[in-house]
Amino acid sequence: MDCGFEHQIFSHLPAIDECMIEQEYGCRHYQRKCKILAPCCNQTFDCRHCHNDAKNSIEVDPLDRHDIPRHEITRVICSVCDTEQDVQQNCISCGVCMGKYYCSICKFFDDDISKNQYHCEKCGICRTGGKDNFFHCDKCECCYSNVLKDSHICIERAMHHNCPICFEYLFDTPRDTTVLPCGHTIHLDCVKEMERHFQYSCPVCSKSYCDMTCVWEKLDQEVASTPMPQMYQNKMVWILCNDCGETSEVNYHILAHKCTNCNSYNTRQTRGRPHTSCASQLV
Repeated sequence: MDCGFEHQIFSHLPAIDECMIEQEYGCRHYQRKCKILAPCCNQTFDCRHCHNDAKNSIEVDPLDRHDIPRHEITRVICSVCDTEQDVQQNCISCGVCMGKYYCSICKFFDDDISKNQYHCEKCGICRTGGKDNFFHCDKCECCYSNVLKDSHICIERAMHHNCPICFEYLFDTPRDTTVLPCGHTIHLDCVKEMERHFQYSCPVCSKSYCDMTCVWEKLDQEVASTPMPQMYQNKMVWILCNDCGETSEVNYHILAHKCTNCNSYNTRQTRGRPHTSCASQLV
């Protein structure tokens, strides 16, 4: 986007070396040369995330907590000359470009254009990654990578909810998100944190989100090498498979129960629990 000065308007202004101030302004969320005046509380913040973090902190009275209505922002303050003005890309006083990427709809500024920002009309907000690399799914009501265009499972309003791990709202999160094979969305770093704790199933529907064949084979060996006491050898229980959704009746085992349909051990016992205080199961 061209952030050059409009010579007819700013020809009387002294030249500003933007390279010298490129890294001096902004916050941990965005590089930019302006602050926003929040219409909800009439206070100044570096960006909407800074506002939301401050106004939703544990120190704030729950009745006073709120998010900023981003589309209602009408005033910004230039970080270079402190001039308050209507939302626009170039400062009316010093002429500096307040954001190399600028969206007049979202009232959004960002100098880091390597993110390849674009505005999605259907989402109603700006996203990153390049418009040509994403498509908008009308049923999921969000943008997904083109890689998923013909393969993802549609879930109505898939990203219009909180991350099941950290509970941050996913639809407009600045963090990277991923779509699990079951169709549920989650922060990418939250998935990595789950894996560090050896959790490989969707926290929403409990389906395995990666190939667990090797794990199931090891469990086969563990079950085979752990015979049950005589009193339990003929004990049968009903299980529900989280992966394929089938129910089956299997021999009770203290370690795990294997689905007879898909061979997954990602199962839960539904009926026939042994009446003993030491019985347990793997879900």
